[in-house]
Amino acid sequence: MFFFSIPLVGSYMDNMKTHFEIQFHISRARESRGKTIEEYWTLSNHENTARMRLKLEPQLYPNTHENASKLRDNATNHYDAKEISEFDSTIKNVVVRDFLANDENSQLEEDLRLTIEAQSQQDVTLEKLLISQECELITLMTKVKGRIEVNQTFFTFIDLSPPGEDGSKHDFRFSINKIREVHLRKYNLRRSALEIFLIDQTSYFLNFTTKTRNKIFSKILSLQPPNILYGSGRSPAELLKTSGLTQKWMNREISNFEYLMYLNTIAGRSYNDLSQYPVFPWILADYTSDILDLTDPKSFRDLSKPIGVVNPKNEAEVRSKYDSFEDPSGAIPKFHYGTHYSNSAGVLHYLLRVEPFTSLHIELQSGRFDVADRQFHSIPQTWKLLMDNPNDVKELIPEFFYFPEFLKNMNKFDLGHLQITKEKVDDVILPSWATTPEEFIAIHRRALESEYVSQNLHHWIDLIFGYKQKGPKAVEALNVFYYCSYEGAVDLDKITKPVEREAVEGMINNFGQVPSQLMREPHPRRLTQEETAVKLLRGELKRPDLTQFLDKVVQYYCEISTPKDPIVYLSPPRSPPRSFLQLSPDMLVSISKSCILGCHSWMSYDKERGFLLEIDATTTNLKNRKRIFGPLHPSQAPHSQMFAISTDGKLLYAGGIWDNSLRVYNLHKGKSIASVTRHLDIITCLALDNCGSYLVTGSRDCTCIIWSIQASHVYGGSGIAGSSSANVTSNIPVHALTSQTNLQSVMRLNSQNSFSPKPLTTLYGHDGAISSVAIYTELDMVVSGSLITSATSPIAND
Repeated sequence: MFFFSIPLVGSYMDNMKTHFEIQFHISRARESRGKTIEEYWTLSNHENTARMRLKLEPQLYPNTHENASKLRDNATNHYDAKEISEFDSTIKNVVVRDFLANDENSQLEEDLRLTIEAQSQQDVTLEKLLISQECELITLMTKVKGRIEVNQTFFTFIDLSPPGEDGSKHDFRFSINKIREVHLRKYNLRRSALEIFLIDQTSYFLNFTTKTRNKIFSKILSLQPPNILYGSGRSPAELLKTSGLTQKWMNREISNFEYLMYLNTIAGRSYNDLSQYPVFPWILADYTSDILDLTDPKSFRDLSKPIGVVNPKNEAEVRSKYDSFEDPSGAIPKFHYGTHYSNSAGVLHYLLRVEPFTSLHIELQSGRFDVADRQFHSIPQTWKLLMDNPNDVKELIPEFFYFPEFLKNMNKFDLGHLQITKEKVDDVILPSWATTPEEFIAIHRRALESEYVSQNLHHWIDLIFGYKQKGPKAVEALNVFYYCSYEGAVDLDKITKPVEREAVEGMINNFGQVPSQLMREPHPRRLTQEETAVKLLRGELKRPDLTQFLDKVVQYYCEISTPKDPIVYLSPPRSPPRSFLQLSPDMLVSISKSCILGCHSWMSYDKERGFLLEIDATTTNLKNRKRIFGPLHPSQAPHSQMFAISTDGKLLYAGGIWDNSLRVYNLHKGKSIASVTRHLDIITCLALDNCGSYLVTGSRDCTCIIWSIQASHVYGGSGIAGSSSANVTSNIPVHALTSQTNLQSVMRLNSQNSFSPKPLTTLYGHDGAISSVAIYTELDMVVSGSLITSATSPIAND
């Protein structure tokens, strides 16, 4: 087993040294035989298509935080009553803004229309700067002052803050073609931010002034990024309504986890801002039984009540607190809870053992670990404290349902000892029904998808995202929080003194923020399994895509080739699961033994006629027949693993060519449009990742190569070019940019040919010809097999 680790995102020259140190030292360290290598890990900012962050990356310069352990004491919380009082006196003088969402969104759509019209009339050169604006990059709890620059091809962020202790900067640049989604966001209760999601599953959260934000948003969309799946000025409520996600959840087309994550995303919750971190519910009430019974309603928490009053004994105290509260000035409305179910401190409490959250926790505690008794050390104990204390209203975070590593003290931090039992705090203590973190996550996820939760989850959604979030229904449900948690409560733009504004922003960040309200009516319940089955039989629900259930389909006979020339490859393009917008394949690609190419139109299911397939007429026409030209190596017979189709169904990748090259064909024209040679022998097999961004090839030279096949690489523009210029820039490393001038020269060079597959790294370890490969980008994993041995290696990502 061999490992290769390369940074995924970096600034220009600042990251060159780190890049090569990681590539050399870590890979060599892992290959060391017979030695114990102590490694430290940090969470990657890459997500998978379900918005789970599963990747851990090795730390080159780890910090064990020994000083923070030594400084640990029984210090009280930093925000005392005096500070809160000062905060209240400041915000009482601030005019509360009445947000007119519809008016703002309408104006934004008009700005976008005018910008696109103006853009279409301009003859913009490649390097011409279209817009430059100062802004802030939001990274968890940090604001990085900088400037964004947008031209026809690139989006660039230039860090204007002083370098960190290690000399690091937050500069980044990506191609406009890599933009997947652009969402309007709030920051510190102001509608002033954008969150940009890229096709490599990373995202950036940028804060502007409100007017500037809308201008940047319109400019990005006017460039019409080819891979964008979502970009609209609609309000979150309108977006949810038009997405059809609620209906899909009701019909059991998506899981409870998926739906909750979609709701969080639409409501503005972000991994990039700890004060708006995604929020999930506590779903269980039994953490002591040896066996958890998911068919017993008593095993579950009451999802119709806020977490602060799940214990009925707390209801009287919470209601009394609301009824008896009076602010003499009248500026502060009544509330049930002075803390919030999701805030920065709560997120850091749960993620204490995982960097970079460990460092942020220590920073929040003035350079030390919090005392052991206040740390997250036991799941059963945490639940017990929640039930006993109505002032502790922390809900859960998504990691409780997919990420077992956050329950382990992998980096071996000294977290102290409990005061009474003197027990050392290390890994999180699990419920009795789980023996390992992995088992806890598996059972907990199963509980989330259980029938009880499916039939009651809509009640919790009403509390957090729906009609019980605020107003009279929230009062009735005992669900009112301190008013600074709500959008529109404070107008920061009215605070002119920098010190006062900074104090208000800090308190908003630490108090937590209520998500955008998505529904003003009760959320409909989910269909039961029996109701779903009946509707499916009646034809009232969408049938599953047959390509996903090939073992259950009815067989149809369609002759698309002759027995003398059998089909060796048959596949539809796979729709990349990148967003809540999904596309169904409408074509079927076939390749015969003689390399005749067919692109057949098909419909996977038709209610009236069942299955429809329109045969490609060119397969039977000798004059117009499309064929894969290479030619193939005489010793290489075509087989299914030699080919792959791009997710958009426009391109075919092929191996087995006599000159050892990877060929790219235009499926509609049947012509070769790119050829790149990096292997020393013929390519015997290849595989495309599920997002359509990376390709792995295996060769008779006993190596595998990872290729980037995104429509536009880091330095590329748009369009497709041939192979002659494809090899010119493929040897330029991603971090080898020594200046702005060099970057622009590379950009101009690649603008002529941005498509050709770009080799990223070569994997060694086999003693025989590679016979099969598979790639899973979301886990940075490639699996390869040969006739003699096998190896597993993480891939190198750009």
